Amino acid sequence: MSRKDWIGIAYVSTWVIIWGTFGSLIDYPLLQKSIYNAGSIGQLTTFSLTAIICIIMAIVIFPKVRDRLTK
Repeated sequence: MSRKDWIGIAYVSTWVIIWGTFGSLIDYPLLQKSIYNAGSIGQLTTFSLTAIICIIMAIVIFPKVRDRLTK
């Protein structure tokens, strides 16, 4: 595998961790206050919305990261 492949894998992996952390930080207080239950549509919505936000951020930031890492 080339360096470019490893950079891509690391970039996506980092964003998956960011998404999981961000989603969990929002999800935890909602579960604690019984706003919704685990496994409910509310939890699905929370993680779906945070995924969309993280995908948009990853796409916007990628050109800057790519340029910095390939120099």
